Amino acid sequence: MATAVAERQTGAEAAGTQAGKKWVYMFSELDEVEAYLQPKSWDDVKALLGGKGANLFEMTRLGIPVPPGFTVTTEACNAYLAHDHKFPPGMWEQEVEAMHRLEEVTGKRFGDPSNPLFVSCRSGAKFSMPGMMDTVLNIGLNDETAQGMIELTQDPRFVYDSYRRLVQMFGAVVLGVPDEPFEEVIAEVKKERGVRLDIELTAEEWQRITERFKGLVVAFAGREFPQDPYEQLELATRAVFNSWFGKRAVDYRNATGISHDLGTAVNIQMVVFGNMGENSGTGVAFTRNPITGAKELYGDYLINAQGEDVVAGIRTPQPISQLQQEMPEVYQQFLEIVEKLERHFRDMQDVEFTIERGKLWMLQTRDGKRTARAAIKIAVDMANEGLITREEALLRVQPNQVDMLLHPQFSAEVKQQAAAEGRLLVEKAVNASPGAAVGLAVFDADTAEKWGREGKPVIMIRPETKPDDVHGMIAAQGILTSRGGATSHAAVVARQFGKPAVCGAESLQINVEQRLFVVQTETATVEVREGDWLSIDGGTGEVFLGKLETQEPDFEREVELNTLLGWADEIRKLGVWANADYPKDAERARRYGAEGIGLCRTEHMFFEEERLPIVQEMIMARSKARRIAALEKLLPMQRADFEGIFRAMDGQPVIIRLLDPPLHEFLPSYDQLVQDLADLKVRLQHYHTLSEIDQALAEVRQKEDILSRVEALREANPMLGLRGDRLGVVMPEITEMQVRAILEAAVRVKREGVDVHPEIMIPLAGHVNELKRMREIVESVAKEVFGEMGNSVSYKFGTMIEVPRAALTADEMASEAEFFSFGTNDLTQTTFGISRDDAEAKFLIQYVEEGILPHNPFQQLDRSGVGKLIQMAVNMGRQARPDLHVGICGEHGGDPDSIEFCHLIGLDYVSCSPFRVPIARLAAAQAAIKNGQSQAGE
Repeated sequence: MATAVAERQTGAEAAGTQAGKKWVYMFSELDEVEAYLQPKSWDDVKALLGGKGANLFEMTRLGIPVPPGFTVTTEACNAYLAHDHKFPPGMWEQEVEAMHRLEEVTGKRFGDPSNPLFVSCRSGAKFSMPGMMDTVLNIGLNDETAQGMIELTQDPRFVYDSYRRLVQMFGAVVLGVPDEPFEEVIAEVKKERGVRLDIELTAEEWQRITERFKGLVVAFAGREFPQDPYEQLELATRAVFNSWFGKRAVDYRNATGISHDLGTAVNIQMVVFGNMGENSGTGVAFTRNPITGAKELYGDYLINAQGEDVVAGIRTPQPISQLQQEMPEVYQQFLEIVEKLERHFRDMQDVEFTIERGKLWMLQTRDGKRTARAAIKIAVDMANEGLITREEALLRVQPNQVDMLLHPQFSAEVKQQAAAEGRLLVEKAVNASPGAAVGLAVFDADTAEKWGREGKPVIMIRPETKPDDVHGMIAAQGILTSRGGATSHAAVVARQFGKPAVCGAESLQINVEQRLFVVQTETATVEVREGDWLSIDGGTGEVFLGKLETQEPDFEREVELNTLLGWADEIRKLGVWANADYPKDAERARRYGAEGIGLCRTEHMFFEEERLPIVQEMIMARSKARRIAALEKLLPMQRADFEGIFRAMDGQPVIIRLLDPPLHEFLPSYDQLVQDLADLKVRLQHYHTLSEIDQALAEVRQKEDILSRVEALREANPMLGLRGDRLGVVMPEITEMQVRAILEAAVRVKREGVDVHPEIMIPLAGHVNELKRMREIVESVAKEVFGEMGNSVSYKFGTMIEVPRAALTADEMASEAEFFSFGTNDLTQTTFGISRDDAEAKFLIQYVEEGILPHNPFQQLDRSGVGKLIQMAVNMGRQARPDLHVGICGEHGGDPDSIEFCHLIGLDYVSCSPFRVPIARLAAAQAAIKNGQSQAGE
């Protein structure tokens, strides 16, 4: 059948030759692709053909039953987007020519009612972005080919079910018609018939629905649904290109760190129909369990359905194992194919398939999205199976997945108590993505995103999620749906982002418009409205009303994780230490694999309730003698803390930073004191008895005394004022007390047989003379302590580099300091000249969003500025003192990118929160592998 679009695109060969660029490749032309690219790796092929396209080409080469087709390259997409949304010269002509070649391969003709060819038009970027871009199925169906298919198949129900799908998808994806009116039409017809499922509708009803869908297209889009198959194909191709910059795709790339300049390929493929009766079907499966990582086939399928039915969660599917009973021969063939794919691609595969009248077709394979637990288990298992190396296993797991695995969980006792109280709303739905989530009920993605930005924890609740919901899913703590299975959109996206999810909770009657759901429990009918607290367990499929307490997971029972981290420890060059201020933190750090304490912040010990009054007494003292008297009360408390930390870290170094913050932080705020005094003086006017007046006057005098001291300590810029080693110079008795507490504790635990390695760190030094003065104090106290106790310990003296001058004069600083520890939080503030709190509250987010800064420099180390200072200081310091020990102890110590930088410039260790120690261990190993400097290779 000659068509208008095809006719106006004549001369395809001449135009293609004139353009001189090949934009379109048949699935059978992988050799030609490789000849053009000369690829260094499979990634180069994926960059041109997209991940989906590249794998379709490879499956075709492997002889796997793939519906034939062709791919329009990512280069064509980028050219289209860069040139005012116009197809690049020759591209459309090549696409038409590829359709003619597809007709030859299939023996069918596009738009021919007597022997029609139908195709799908699907996106496919280099990196998998499930559901984020657009797809149109059944292209080529129109009024004429629909009648032709009815004559060929004698199955009008199948034909009109397929035709309405095209009108619905084309209307939504290409012409911008909202989804809801289409769904309302189907719901209305089902209600009239008194049926629940789509498959219960008759051919006549689907025909009527198709006509009503065409009317919706006219009403919303202002044009008729196109009957020309080539016009359908052209517009669908444009829609897929345009979807690269759709909101959900952009949100997804922002959340996953995928570059915006890659573009998407377009895959045009012969449609095979899974909705041709009871011997047809469609499904999605994983070659291993994407939740647990177990080596077992995992997935869902539906009989008499097309692919979007499974992914969208509109019907609750059957587990893939059931297919063995329904179609044993197909199931056995499917098993053989997916095992072959996993061995070939050397990773767990996520496959899509369709069965058309008993024949199996493979539509897609890709590396499957998985939970953190599954990622770790699969990597370890595949290394143990010999499928990949240990280094590959380490690179397969992302550091943030280790973080996800250590997220809080609900204890059995807490859940049992909640159930006893009648708060168990759903006992067993689909455990789609593990983990505990507690948040406020929210019923749409925009509200979830808004509340999330406001710092509110939310649980996003939907009948089923769609790609347009991704921004809300990213913002939510957890996801709850009443429809869909383990391979639904909600489940797949939740697993990728580490969000706990419960799907297919069919007992929930969700009313999105009224922003509530109703559920009938064993004892009552419960109504949950927006803003109510919910707790969901994505590992068990349970849903609870209210807030459940969470608990820390048992790290030592994570066998595969500890195996993986053991491999990391053999490979990494960087040491991994922890920031710990109390014995319990040190014990946790050691359990998590820390090799030392890189930062013990002594001021945190001063803020404890029973100590703060003594600290305030010390600050309020008007004479040195009274200040020393207060410090003597603090001495045994600090000493006990250090003893506990030394015992916990037996045999490992402990760096203790002397008091760092300005003293006013331990006192009430100036503004609060002024307000309190004003209130007291107002109340004083209303007192009548002498005792009341005397008591109030005493309180006024006390407040005025404190206010006077606070005024004396007030500074225009406290961060750059009297703090750190400056405080130690002005009030050396504070330093003397702390050094005495450290060394007395060290001697005491040494007598117990503990192997103790204290290191005393001076904060904020900017000039070598400050270090000299502080070293004199430390050595004087050490001499006294060791003489009094008749025993000694070896210790190190070092400094924290957190102002640019210290970095610029690192050679001088190293003449006094035996170690450097970079305090990258303050070093970033002083290098940029900005206050972190003010910057993040007022402009830093905008700076990152607009690309003025590539990232938040307080979360990821600024290599080109702060990093240069660090590298310069390391080099200069080691020139002056070759055995100088160097590490970082700021927040960046747990950031993988910053850890890689520390590896590259030769630091000895990074120090981070105890909870991030496992992340740092993995990231340090990955840095060594990526840069070819792992210990295993030496």
